[in-house]
Amino acid sequence: MHVLELAKRRKTVRKFLSDAPPKDAILKALEVAKEAPSGMNAQPWHFLIVSNPSTKAKIREVCEGLEREFYRNVKGELADWLKERDFSWKKPFLSEAPYLILVFGIAKYPYWLQSTWIAVGYLLLALEELNLATVTYTPPKPRKVEEAIKAPKGYKLQTIMPVGYSADPKPKYERKKLEEIVSFV
Repeated sequence: MHVLELAKRRKTVRKFLSDAPPKDAILKALEVAKEAPSGMNAQPWHFLIVSNPSTKAKIREVCEGLEREFYRNVKGELADWLKERDFSWKKPFLSEAPYLILVFGIAKYPYWLQSTWIAVGYLLLALEELNLATVTYTPPKPRKVEEAIKAPKGYKLQTIMPVGYSADPKPKYERKKLEEIVSFV
């Protein structure tokens, strides 16, 4: 499949079937992610795959605590947007998805942040090619999750990606037209 077709098909999913995809599929997607370009070729990322139900429950508990606080304080346009889409502090996908992929950037390298997110982009398309669904979920205070799972010093949690087969019937959000986002000078 061509990259454009994958990108047009990929959507954010927050509801998953309980059937676990084969671990080999997850590893195949990560094989693609590791090929992303990076500053100094440092490859400053680390992927932690979580399938243990008690670990997923612990991550969910920490994240939902952080989300409660966030939702109490959010105001304005963002609050309206979240309410319109029926989002809340509850994050069941963190324990219901068969896998969580926690993506860390290793902060001692130059351009670690940009490089890590390029790898996430590769991972999103690789998962789509394998008919696996995900959402890039970033908790309001990632450090609390790092502490809860005892991440190594210098590892900065960038996103938690629940991965599995989609049970989410909602359509993909509409994308802007190319002429709305491109300029020439």
